[in-house]
Amino acid sequence: MVAGALTAIAPPSAGLARGFSPIPMARSYSGSYPVTITNTGHGTFSGCLTLSGSGSASLVLGTGKFAGGTYLVTNRIFVATIPAQGYGQNAGLLFIARAGLELDRGVFEEVYGGSDFLSGDLAFGAKGSC
Repeated sequence: MVAGALTAIAPPSAGLARGFSPIPMARSYSGSYPVTITNTGHGTFSGCLTLSGSGSASLVLGTGKFAGGTYLVTNRIFVATIPAQGYGQNAGLLFIARAGLELDRGVFEEVYGGSDFLSGDLAFGAKGSC
């Protein structure tokens, strides 16, 4: 699903050619959203994803705080990438979901050194409820 989502957002002109239209600017998604990650094989995780109108993203997940992330919305797909502690390797947290009037269900991916480390189903709660 990650490869398909990334393929769908890569060329904006191709997305428009398929009949997709851009949705409101990322600014309309600014705020805090509860996130729940399930089906990881390592339990369920809950946190709060905060998005700004300038395209920055941060996350509080359990006792961990992750800042310095970014997000974008294109062709009705939301993608947020947040750097994480990699213990000597590049690491990040990736959130991909359908985007419309609200953020919908999607997929979560934790990446270490460019490889999948942990993945699961992603669900967003109501904006402003965390």
